[in-house]
Amino acid sequence: MRRFLPALIFTVLGLGLAAILATREVSEVADHLTGFPDSDATAHLLRPAVLTALCLIPALAAFYYGLVGALDRYIIRSFLGAFTLCFSALFSIWLIGDLTDNFSDFRKSGETLRFIGMYYAAAFPKFFVDFAPFGLLLAMLYSLGKFSRGQEIVSMIQTGRGVARLILPLIVMGFMVGLVCLGFNYRWAPAASAYQDALLEEAKMGSLSKARNVVYFAEEERRLWLIGSFPYEYHQGEPLKNVIVRSFTPDGKPEWRIKANTAQWNRETNDWTFQGVTKWDLTHRLEVEDRPLDPKLEANLPDPLVISNWPETPWQLIKPGLKAEELGIPGLYSWLVQNRESEWGNKRQFLTQWHYRWAQPGICLAIVLLAAPLGIVFSRRGTAGGVALAIFLCAGMMFTSTVFLSLGESGYLHPMWAAWGTNILASVIALVLIQRRLVGRPIYQTLRNLLPA
Repeated sequence: MRRFLPALIFTVLGLGLAAILATREVSEVADHLTGFPDSDATAHLLRPAVLTALCLIPALAAFYYGLVGALDRYIIRSFLGAFTLCFSALFSIWLIGDLTDNFSDFRKSGETLRFIGMYYAAAFPKFFVDFAPFGLLLAMLYSLGKFSRGQEIVSMIQTGRGVARLILPLIVMGFMVGLVCLGFNYRWAPAASAYQDALLEEAKMGSLSKARNVVYFAEEERRLWLIGSFPYEYHQGEPLKNVIVRSFTPDGKPEWRIKANTAQWNRETNDWTFQGVTKWDLTHRLEVEDRPLDPKLEANLPDPLVISNWPETPWQLIKPGLKAEELGIPGLYSWLVQNRESEWGNKRQFLTQWHYRWAQPGICLAIVLLAAPLGIVFSRRGTAGGVALAIFLCAGMMFTSTVFLSLGESGYLHPMWAAWGTNILASVIALVLIQRRLVGRPIYQTLRNLLPA
């Protein structure tokens, strides 16, 4: 039972953390669905469940640790120690650099420590998704290199275990890290960049923006909206800033124009309240001697101006200002469903990003498979060559991932192949390298044969 004590501890801690986070997520989902009634409800309702599963992944890893034998536990302990060290080092380097760049902005917030905590708590999911593959690579090379130098790999093989069975617990740990990345990718990692930028904007300018310079055209009502700034908490009733609304007749001629400092929507009455407002009548702008008349400014306009019976909501207006890179799986899926028949939207970009949310965690497993045969060395040559080659291959993976995504978003490659292409390519190379290691053939000779003479 002592072997399963860590699993029990992580289960209790995970359930306690999930009770706090999932409860808050339930209220956020309910608020989102109120404002976006056309969103896919099922995908958003799964957010608390995904968050709960994310909190329980350490318990799942600990349970696997308790199930396996002593030798596997020794390998897992060595790997997790190296991964913790490498990932912490990467986080520290990134944290120092980011603090150096943004500390002056953090001080403008007034509550520096609280603001820094909010900023890096929001940034952590994206950092983990971006840097976990590099942490896995360094941990694999370090732990396997240490085993090789101490002749422990040879000793393990002499117990009757092959190379594939030897790296199995490492593959499982890479799979667990990939599950964490998948959980973060569901929503919290993609949204982190936008929230970080909004927090920095709030520190510097005192306002928190979700989107800027958004243009929305309500086709049935013939109204064109131009919004200068969307507050990040617009769904809580905060007003939109620097708003211009233009109305057109059914034949496309300008009718009137409203300009306001702020526009606030009332969720209960569906009324729009404009403050700091001016309105121009554009119906009299007829051509007179090839020169249009100036618009007529309406006098005695009430301020604030309240307009009823407009069906537009802030959630509809912000849609054109949302970026595919900042949407999670529920947001991307809802956008694709809503714009299935639309011709104006760049559906390739959103579809490519949707596939990439599922494919990106697979990079963790691909890197484990790539690093395993290169970190295991039987000869006296040492691990330096394998380390250099592994780093080169992983850098190539990151490059091809960027290229494939660009090709998918531009239409030169199918979105699914653009998202999964890097994983497939890396897996094929990894399987070839593992096969060469299993049969005892030199990997370097195989790679040399692939190069032109």
